[in-house]
Amino acid sequence: MERPLPAAPSPERHQPEMPPTRWGDPDHAPGLGESARALVELAFGLHPRPAAAEVELPPSRLAPAHREQLEALLGPDAVRTDDAVRRLRTRGKSTPDLLRQREGDLDDAPDVVVRPGDHDQVQQVLAWATRERVAVVPFGGGTSVTGGLVAHRGDLAGVVSLDLGGLRRLIAVDPVASTATLEPGLRGPEAEALLAEHGLMLGHYPQSFEYASIGGFAATRSSGQSSAGYGRFDALVVGLRVATPVGEVRLGTAPADAAGPDLRQLFLGSEGAFGVITEVTVRVRPLPQVRVYEGWHWPDFTTGAEAMRALAQSDLLPTVLRLSDESETAINLADPGRVGAGQEAAAPSGGCLMIVGLEGTEAAVAAKRAAVRDVLEAMGGTPLGEGPGAAWAEGRFAGPYLRDDLLDVGVLVETLETATFWSNRERLYRDVRAALEAELGEGTLVLCHISHVYPTGCSLYFTVATPGGGDPLARWLPAKAAASEAIVRAGASITHHHAVGTDHRPWLAAGIGEVGVEVLRAVKARLDPAGVLNPGVLIP
Repeated sequence: MERPLPAAPSPERHQPEMPPTRWGDPDHAPGLGESARALVELAFGLHPRPAAAEVELPPSRLAPAHREQLEALLGPDAVRTDDAVRRLRTRGKSTPDLLRQREGDLDDAPDVVVRPGDHDQVQQVLAWATRERVAVVPFGGGTSVTGGLVAHRGDLAGVVSLDLGGLRRLIAVDPVASTATLEPGLRGPEAEALLAEHGLMLGHYPQSFEYASIGGFAATRSSGQSSAGYGRFDALVVGLRVATPVGEVRLGTAPADAAGPDLRQLFLGSEGAFGVITEVTVRVRPLPQVRVYEGWHWPDFTTGAEAMRALAQSDLLPTVLRLSDESETAINLADPGRVGAGQEAAAPSGGCLMIVGLEGTEAAVAAKRAAVRDVLEAMGGTPLGEGPGAAWAEGRFAGPYLRDDLLDVGVLVETLETATFWSNRERLYRDVRAALEAELGEGTLVLCHISHVYPTGCSLYFTVATPGGGDPLARWLPAKAAASEAIVRAGASITHHHAVGTDHRPWLAAGIGEVGVEVLRAVKARLDPAGVLNPGVLIP
């Protein structure tokens, strides 16, 4: 039975800042439940790690004259060098980022945090940074998990964190064309709340939704949990305004054109290395009348994956479509609040759990639900009702909280993702699992789900849990490298939606070739001749 609309992500859950050593809002962290703690103790043992000690940041290297110049441009209140603010702008939220923070390694702290209030002030900061040779790292929500907020100082005079939180307006809504123009500092919940006032939605819900920003979505080619129905973020973008060290760029004057290459794609995914996105015009849609999420059981991962392919290639993709493998299903990771609650909580008699979500008008949801059900039942799926779907929807943003709770008791947890064509899926799945298990050794859990699907292929999202030992970072980095090598050997993408950052940069050339690398370097040299924009990120 279709339920009325109550389950949209809540704007009230947004918090403006995250603690330096954890994800999210500590008041919303559920903690390890009894069943999860029992599972962890059985699999890895409990080895509580001491709380992170408060350490002093390295002193700001910003010259007094530089601070005076920035204050003249932006005003004194928009220029901060105090430890508290600099600490909050140090790195992102990957497991290595948090481990370094917890060990007191704050060497990557910016020298100053500035908060411009509009496009023109961003442009002025970039002109100043180019003239004074100071690195600029754009900061949206701070949710990067690939080292995208770590600038390589080199011989530059300092590092500025360009906090885009001062640009957080809904600039315009065109209800006729179904577009909206947003500033980059808006967090996901804020943007959805502003659009909802007009009866509209964007519908982009990555796991980082509660804290990630519109600018970050664009700069990393983000892909959300509803991408099967609504598309990746880059597919929603129809226009951009970008500040670069050599001037302003405005793109997107029509829904489509043939006037040469689409330069919007040059800045989407550029991670602040080519310019700072200051406005994003996106395609929006009416708020759905109903949302229905349900679970399906499959006897094995391969059969479920084939069912996903059938839906994608029959133009029957629902709004949400996800499939956990046998291991992920067994520990009930699709419902982080009930991890370890037992196999029956996720799927009966072994096998795999699929989540299917449909959103829209009552008539559209009913019609597509029936068509999807016909395909899935014909291919051997068993409907489990709305219980598993509702549980997934309730906990859809809770995964990072669980990661932090496990780090607290000595379990190393990290994720990685990739994408490939359907014909290569099984090899990629097998090879990445084998690389991780070989590097991390006995007692390691490697879980996987298909997170995003297309007519031609899919994304595989791996979660790894293993004893952290005395130096969890030293355990993880070789494992990540081994998995990345396996991805490249299998001919897959080094990243589907987490971006390149610094972590994936060594493997980018394998995907785009040496000529492709030279193209990126040439663009960088033309748009950022002084090399001050997020140096060390993206470009090999």
